[in-house]
Amino acid sequence: MAIINASTSVIPACDVSLEKLKDLVKETCSVDGIGGYKIGFELVLPHGFAKVISAIREHTDLPIIYDHQKAGTDIPDTGRKFMAACKGVNAVILFPQAGPVTEEEWIKAGQEAGMKIIVGGEMTHKGYLESDDGFLKDDMPTQVYTLAAQLGVTDFVVPGNKPDKIMEYRRLLEGLGIKPVFYSPGLITQGGSLTEGAKAAGDNWHAIIGRGIYEAKDMHKAAKEFTKEFL
Repeated sequence: MAIINASTSVIPACDVSLEKLKDLVKETCSVDGIGGYKIGFELVLPHGFAKVISAIREHTDLPIIYDHQKAGTDIPDTGRKFMAACKGVNAVILFPQAGPVTEEEWIKAGQEAGMKIIVGGEMTHKGYLESDDGFLKDDMPTQVYTLAAQLGVTDFVVPGNKPDKIMEYRRLLEGLGIKPVFYSPGLITQGGSLTEGAKAAGDNWHAIIGRGIYEAKDMHKAAKEFTKEFL
């Protein structure tokens, strides 16, 4: 069962206050091409999952994706506790930078709990991988995506402002026999192009857009403008 019942969509990133969240969802959930909502620690830590989920469910049944920013970086044994804490959302994003044992155990914990899993390997900002003066080895994302695919994951976060990397990871995963579904942040305010990202990702791609929508004077209009670019 797919997380989002569309091959392409726009997912608003809800890095806002609880009151702004209510307005954001109300103004955008009826827009054709909005596929779901991504929530993070800015909402969940002060308010809790129940209150945040309830605020969204007042207006829509669209999928809710939780991005812990970044989950999957602890010891292997805490995966089950994390999945239990996330009860009520439709999917969680993992960035398993703590190594393959943690990655495997957290993915399995999510699968056992009936939670949909989206795995990320490369982020959008500078200074992430060694070749860009970061801490992490350049082949880390490839290893992360490969192991996730071997464990049955089909949904992946890839950097929207790096279409060449999207294409690279698409070829990798398709070569492993996976038909990947991609989710991309790093668009608009971080320089990513919707059209270039969609072209690189192929048939299954969801654009994660935050400030471009929630900072707009008219959030409904902004959402319609973004969705019509590639839907």
